[in-house]
Amino acid sequence: MRFSVLDLALINRHETAAESFAGSVRLARAAEERGYERVWYAEHHGMRSIASSATSVLIAHVASATSTIRVGAGGIMLPNHSPLVIAEQFGTLGTLYPDRIDLGLGRAPGGDQRIFRALRRDPRASDRFPDDVRELQAYLAGDSIVEGVQSYPHTPVPLYILGSSTYGAQVAAAFGLPYSFASHFAPDALEAALAIYRERFQPSEQLERPYAIVAANVIVAPTTEEAAEIQHDVLRSRVRHFIPGVARADDAQIDEILASPHAAPVLRMASKTAAGTGEEARAWLDDFAAQTGADELIVAFQGRTTDERVRSLELLPTD
Repeated sequence: MRFSVLDLALINRHETAAESFAGSVRLARAAEERGYERVWYAEHHGMRSIASSATSVLIAHVASATSTIRVGAGGIMLPNHSPLVIAEQFGTLGTLYPDRIDLGLGRAPGGDQRIFRALRRDPRASDRFPDDVRELQAYLAGDSIVEGVQSYPHTPVPLYILGSSTYGAQVAAAFGLPYSFASHFAPDALEAALAIYRERFQPSEQLERPYAIVAANVIVAPTTEEAAEIQHDVLRSRVRHFIPGVARADDAQIDEILASPHAAPVLRMASKTAAGTGEEARAWLDDFAAQTGADELIVAFQGRTTDERVRSLELLPTD
């Protein structure tokens, strides 16, 4: 089983963005030392707690601080950009760091409608996602399908399609590309999406057979009890983030919400979580991989601090 890292580039309480970036470097270096396949960053906008908004810049920073691990986007939200601009960014990254850059592509806007307007993008851009993927793919291959326009520098950076529904699975299958499902926060369509992807897959130059990457949250601590405590605090943070009007509630009030039906969507979002000692978390991940038939697991290490996330990675057996 191949293991990879999805770094959410969190800015914890009482932490600066600069400290978050330093934490991302620490996590990537620790993953590299332990033989992880790749580390990915996702494009988010307008979120004070996430530092990966300028995704390609963060990728360059981490790639420069590591030497062998693959570094990439998981993903770039293509409706926010022209394919030409992304081809130029990732063609540059692929030239600077040969055979180390991945480009995962998503169809979601990475923010709400106000963000979309601030990005000067047309909300209908999501409807053009398959055409934009094809245009981007051609630019990176140096074989533009737009007359008179080429992307420089170009290099064949591998593409991945991301998804949290069956739509992305259909696109990935039609293009013959690897598919990564965001089950770390949207697990409901996981089985259906993987089935569609495998049933409809068409071989391509990049990929001969389906390749599925499945995401999970991971919390590892020296004891089961400490892992459960961290998991509870992470759930509190999610309640504050996703349930309106409770951001300033104290822990006792948040615990009341967690015990009520109001927290059901938050608990469902976090249902694909391996929490416990290293051996317990690894056993959960092995079962999850067997259930899904995943070719690769990409894990989002959760914790209250960067130190806890790095410790989780260090305590999780991957051999």
